[in-house]
Amino acid sequence: MDVLGDAIDRQRRTSDTALRAPAVGRAYDYRRFCTSAWKVGNFLRHLGVRSGAGVAVADDPIPEPVLTFYGAALLGGVVRFDPAESVGDDTRALVVPVADLGEYDAGPSTKQVAYGGQPDDPTVSYFERDVWSENPTEPPDHITPSDPLLATSEATYSHGDVLGAATEVIDDHGVASDTTVAVRGSFTAPGVVTAGLVAPIVAGGTVVVGPGAEGDLVVGGPNSDIAVGTLLG
Repeated sequence: MDVLGDAIDRQRRTSDTALRAPAVGRAYDYRRFCTSAWKVGNFLRHLGVRSGAGVAVADDPIPEPVLTFYGAALLGGVVRFDPAESVGDDTRALVVPVADLGEYDAGPSTKQVAYGGQPDDPTVSYFERDVWSENPTEPPDHITPSDPLLATSEATYSHGDVLGAATEVIDDHGVASDTTVAVRGSFTAPGVVTAGLVAPIVAGGTVVVGPGAEGDLVVGGPNSDIAVGTLLG
């Protein structure tokens, strides 16, 4: 795999479980996970997300932020999981819970997207409605391994950087198609994203997020099986 989108291309669509969020009672097999990520990508394109555009996403351990990360990756968007610190002139889309919209000072160039309920403001997109209505096809954008994918206030990491670190996790910890990875750390940590949200999907395994997350491997938190702080260093 050269870019993150390769992990969710058409041939990856199977009935195996890709993502579970026990706290909200939702699960996605690879067919639904891939298709949903494609729909998010097509939706973000309508908002103007293109290669290099910033996408600020809530650090919220439920499916919407995970799918937004993968959907933005298909377009070459640069995802930040710390919207309170990252909303700026280069941020094309802000994706957060509807209850948190008032916490962010989004400028006129940033399109706001809310999930978890329909926003009162008609200028704010409603994630569940607008993504559901999108075309379930892979966005045709051409992304390269050197294109940026994930950013923090200190560094920006390319598709190649993230996939390279994810491959190390897979090799070092034996992550496979029958491995379940419980993500208990914050998405603001690039190592958590790499080991928890990317490595299992690349390997064809299962990501479990949110309260109640249990798995063969734990990523983040005091009992992490993987030293996430050493990834992408």
